[in-house]
Amino acid sequence: MSSASQPLVPHAQTNGPVASPLAVSRGGVIGLAQDYGELTKAGVTSLVMMTAWWGFYFGAFKSGVSSVSWTLVHAVVGIGLVAAGTAALNEVMEHQTDGRMRRTALRPLPAKRMSLVHALLAGGMLTLGGSFYLALFTNPLTGTLTLATSVMYLAAYTPLKKIHPICTFIGAIPGAMPGVLGWTAARNRLDWEALVLFGIVFLWQFPHFFSIAWLYREDYARGSIRMLPVVEADGRSTVRNIVFYSLLLIPVSLAPSYLGMSGRIYLVGAFVLGVALLWFGLRLARLRLPPAAARSKATARRLLQATIFYLPLLFALMMLNIAAR
Repeated sequence: MSSASQPLVPHAQTNGPVASPLAVSRGGVIGLAQDYGELTKAGVTSLVMMTAWWGFYFGAFKSGVSSVSWTLVHAVVGIGLVAAGTAALNEVMEHQTDGRMRRTALRPLPAKRMSLVHALLAGGMLTLGGSFYLALFTNPLTGTLTLATSVMYLAAYTPLKKIHPICTFIGAIPGAMPGVLGWTAARNRLDWEALVLFGIVFLWQFPHFFSIAWLYREDYARGSIRMLPVVEADGRSTVRNIVFYSLLLIPVSLAPSYLGMSGRIYLVGAFVLGVALLWFGLRLARLRLPPAAARSKATARRLLQATIFYLPLLFALMMLNIAAR
């Protein structure tokens, strides 16, 4: 993901000759690999795969089977393929918007290093191929749910970003599915425990993405992205949402202990992590308006960093507490 301080792509680059239908990066094989990493949002896709692994781990524990198996490999690979393909198709749909924003202007499509046809074919094959792979090597339920998650992301969340701030709520639904998909790959069924995994990730996304939207609100405005900090620039609604969802996350994150997914060590750790995340959100709420506005981006960045640490620490704690039981 490009930094917000990165300069815009030169005018000649964004308006130069259109790439040939199957154009490749000027940097050869290595450059093409880098472009594919950006096209498929490798960092986000890696997080999706990790969350799917966590879901599989908990589902396998529930079933009393080994959490290390070929089914796990197939699940993580297949879900990763669909996530990568969905990211590529999203960039195809938003290539013009990406070209107007500093943090995305140097992606392969707006920078003309890759053609739309190339990206569309790659994204389509990854998405459909990954879904069939999951149906074949894990179970049809996981393949179907994964494809439905991709469709919702592309058909609902992506267009809504240009229409209404509710896009964040809608986008949080497919965003919370990887853990559920890992669970169904292990269990071939949906259970209440899977819903808890969904709820944790669903609620976590609001402080995470609202902190990003606050940091890059000027950039989102250039791209006509209707994120809440763009629509209501004073930040009041943004920080209210951050605090509300952070508060709600605390009791939901404790639920695994009461459902037998983890023990008391996790219970205490989850509470501490939840309170810490809420504290970072409250700090942003306190600093959102002048004269503290100049400092609010630094505070939003610290909230973003807190959310990045929160989720892996929470699930690692849950997994370790299971292993120690």
